[in-house]
Amino acid sequence: MEKKLCISLIFSNFVVSKHKVIIFHAMHNLYANFVKILEICKDFSKNLVNELGNIPRPGVVPRFSDLEVVALSLTAEHLSIDSENNLFDRLKEYKADMPNLISRRQFNDRRKFTAELCEKIRKRIASKMDGAEEYFCIDSKPIEVCRLSRGLRCKMKGTDVTNSPAFGYCATQKIYYFGYKLHAVCGLSGVIHSYDLSPANVHDIHFLKDVKFQFYDCCILGDRAYLSAELQQDLFSSVGIKLEVPYRLNMKNWRPTFKPYAKARKRIETNFSQLCDHFMLFRNYAKQTPGLFTRIIGKISAFTVLQYINYVNNRPIGRVKYALN
Repeated sequence: MEKKLCISLIFSNFVVSKHKVIIFHAMHNLYANFVKILEICKDFSKNLVNELGNIPRPGVVPRFSDLEVVALSLTAEHLSIDSENNLFDRLKEYKADMPNLISRRQFNDRRKFTAELCEKIRKRIASKMDGAEEYFCIDSKPIEVCRLSRGLRCKMKGTDVTNSPAFGYCATQKIYYFGYKLHAVCGLSGVIHSYDLSPANVHDIHFLKDVKFQFYDCCILGDRAYLSAELQQDLFSSVGIKLEVPYRLNMKNWRPTFKPYAKARKRIETNFSQLCDHFMLFRNYAKQTPGLFTRIIGKISAFTVLQYINYVNNRPIGRVKYALN
């Protein structure tokens, strides 16, 4: 298994030439980035929207299409514009290019409405880059919604306890926080295939119970938070998933971690670092839970789109910061 994983890591660093290569010239303004991202959204939205780029629904047909709302949201995330007020201040100089631009309030409402469309497009893009991988990495990241002292009076706490933020502890950073926990599964290439949000007090193992409905006949690499002999046996017997987790030093059947493990785990840790650095995952301006979930979907979708741009241009997909330069 060690040798097989080493070979997979080597091939994941290779750049494979494609028949179709899209060349993106240097773009220094918001509108140019918006147009290019909109083209990609159109390519992966077949059977999801009508000919005008809108989700089929009764009522008035919007002039600023749903696909344009998604593309504008992804463009803002790519440019690290996490404030809608700041975004629309910058859009004032592009009034001639975007005559049908909606107001900030309308954009906020329709951004939430098109979140599901955005996620479907992201999944299609991720499957396009999927190379039938056998090894995946799993990890979680704390998402703080407010300071601990304000947790009890946070407005995000609603009647639905399962989706409300909660107090939790991050063993990696050794901090207590109030909010959610982002779980993600990515391949050795760095493409995020699955992710979910749970309250901070939910253990990481619970997300693994849902993984067996999405993956099969593969190997998943996790940290010590996913250490569970019962769960390992259940995943292997039900869907053929082999869960590789480093043993604790005080365990009876302790064995050293195989060498490629640390290098393979860097993939998902690098993804989280890029999401926090370039896409500012830690910043939260949402006042309600649906708004927060919409922003998380937008950030991960923008991350996947930039990976795809590098993918079709035969560049390392991890260099998302310079994908549109």
